[in-house]
Amino acid sequence: MQQNNQISLFGGVDRVAVLLYLLLVATGLLCITSVSFEEPEITEFFSFSRFHIKQAIWAAAASVVAIVILLLDSRYFHMYAYYAYALGVLLIFGTIVLPESIAPTFNGAKAWYSFGSFAVQPVEFTKITVALAVARLMSNYDYSIRKIGDMAHVAAIILLPLAIIILQNDTGSGVVLCSFIIVLYREGLNNWICIPLIMVATLFIFSFLFTPLILLLVLVLLFTLSSAMMVGRWRTHIVFVAGVLLAAMLLYTVGEVIGWDLSGYNALVICSLAGAALAAVYAIRKNLTPIFLSLLFFIGSMVFVPTADKIFESVLQPHQKERILSFLGIVNDPKGADYNVTQAKIAIGSGGLVGKGFMQGTQNRYFVPEKETDFIFTTVGEEWGFVGSAVVLTLLCAMILRLMKMGERQQEPFSRIYCYCVASVLLFHVMVNVGMNVGLMPVMGIPLPFLSYGGSSLVAFTILVFIAIRLDASPTKGLSALQ
Repeated sequence: MQQNNQISLFGGVDRVAVLLYLLLVATGLLCITSVSFEEPEITEFFSFSRFHIKQAIWAAAASVVAIVILLLDSRYFHMYAYYAYALGVLLIFGTIVLPESIAPTFNGAKAWYSFGSFAVQPVEFTKITVALAVARLMSNYDYSIRKIGDMAHVAAIILLPLAIIILQNDTGSGVVLCSFIIVLYREGLNNWICIPLIMVATLFIFSFLFTPLILLLVLVLLFTLSSAMMVGRWRTHIVFVAGVLLAAMLLYTVGEVIGWDLSGYNALVICSLAGAALAAVYAIRKNLTPIFLSLLFFIGSMVFVPTADKIFESVLQPHQKERILSFLGIVNDPKGADYNVTQAKIAIGSGGLVGKGFMQGTQNRYFVPEKETDFIFTTVGEEWGFVGSAVVLTLLCAMILRLMKMGERQQEPFSRIYCYCVASVLLFHVMVNVGMNVGLMPVMGIPLPFLSYGGSSLVAFTILVFIAIRLDASPTKGLSALQ
């Protein structure tokens, strides 16, 4: 007998998740109201030109969308996941090829559709379609995260929209898709695959901070430590470090004597490859396969290092380069690249323990740029203080943990993977947005979920979360009703 996968509006719905959603949206409306309303006349308060009124309209529209999702058959999300993904890719690709009258350029990024005064950023909805496609693919019966071919398919699903978003010059939004690595790790991604990804990020940052020779030493030590922690054999790794350093110093000394060009990254690559070759001989003779495989990752990282500057120059926009260099402390420009973060930190710090009170903030109102969107957290810090900031962060963390709990209690992999996809996206947004508000992360232009102003963002996060709630509310806790 076929099971009925329809539910009543609140039947089986996780009320805690819904309550957290409502509290976060209400908090966002309060913050946007505080920083956008300046006129004393009550008639101005309800003007449709005000950000808080626009956001209230979007919140109402998002509520309707949430109700529709709760009334849908949960099987649809599995059945149409690939179609939704294809549509999402077409939407973000359309912003590149369509004329400026339809897809104008804002802040250097051609990532919006504009219809008069109405604008939509399709990348916000692409996060939903990518999450559905990843969950659909990884929930197939014959899928194995240990198979290289299956992993390549998942990587293609994530990297295709990421490449298009980079072509839009909206790298900050594209970086969010990297959060799906958390889902892959949860589903059993091999630790050895994670090491190169960590090394790429480390190399990219360290290449701006250290000279090539110091970078070589740091990379050798990082590689050896991570490898030894996973496969053991500390004595073998000590021999590896000694071999690499000895070969590097020997080759560098010989190169100086006979006049080789070992300046800059040339020295880094040549010396490290020579040291790795020496260690590879040792690993092969001792039949140390894990060490040999690790060497391949190490050599690959050496190839990546000289290209870090080229990636930095060709992929990122000028303002993004300035923000990264400012974050790393390489440049100091309080009135330029550092202005946003400096004013944000002043605003948050001025709130003290309990804040200045609702609509009493002055720093965020008059000095903080993008106070309704990227830097909405400054309003929380200044007007509600440390206590209010802690409450808001607690609500956000509670939502993420609730989604993870919903994922863990699913009987079917599609629902579990999707819930973790949503939790990963929210976690990444919260970490980056709050981090850039307090100076712990470079400014990327990533909104704070449910709080930042923006219809595309609010509706997209609503769809993300309520699909997870709907899957969790299914009587089968998954998709066993697909037969």
